[in-house]
Amino acid sequence: MGTVDDYLAGLDPDDRDAIERVYSIARELVPDTEQGTSYGMPALTYRGKPLLSVMRTKKHIGVYPFSQDAVAAAAPRLDGFDLDKGTIRFQPDTPMSDEAVRAMVSARRDQITGG
Repeated sequence: MGTVDDYLAGLDPDDRDAIERVYSIARELVPDTEQGTSYGMPALTYRGKPLLSVMRTKKHIGVYPFSQDAVAAAAPRLDGFDLDKGTIRFQPDTPMSDEAVRAMVSARRDQITGG
């Protein structure tokens, strides 16, 4: 187990399913991720840098790709979602599309690798 797995284990099933789905897509795209923390949040890291954190807050699920550019890469696929500079917010019953998650994670991975 790692920090992300430990975090997921403590969530209610609806939240866990929605959050785990985002992490699963990220792990599929970037299989060399490791579990760790960044800014005090459980996160997937890649090459020693934070790739993604997804957490339940009081009012929503927050997706934090640690990059404004990664949010911007997914934004065209997130019409109607609550976006901020480095955050995407959603509810478990209205999750991000797989394509939006892939665009965001790919953009962040490319930032980290310099590609």
